[in-house]
Amino acid sequence: MANQRTADLLIGAYKDEMTVRRKYELKDASGKLLTTIYFPPITRFDRQKAQQLAGTDEALTVSTQLLCKMAQKEDGTPAFDMSDAPILQRSLPEKVLNDLELFLFDIQLDIDTAKNESGETVG
Repeated sequence: MANQRTADLLIGAYKDEMTVRRKYELKDASGKLLTTIYFPPITRFDRQKAQQLAGTDEALTVSTQLLCKMAQKEDGTPAFDMSDAPILQRSLPEKVLNDLELFLFDIQLDIDTAKNESGETVG
């Protein structure tokens, strides 16, 4: 094992994590469950491919491309077609895409805490 490459050690250490998908329940405006989608971990390769497909470095465009690339149905098939990205951007409230993309990137956002830290009044 002393001769094992550092890259192989690192990849081996995270191989189990690469098979874990996170579940997101899509709900309509009234809170009714529409469907469930699953997200595998994002790699740099995934981000680069989404950026190539988007044809731009613009973050909002790339993030929606990445959403369409990564989202899966329970059986592992794609939840979206890549051509859905501009349709979703045109047809959904931004809050819906923001929530999905924050979950995709595994970003925990607590608006109340952020406002309190910035000195804004909550309420």
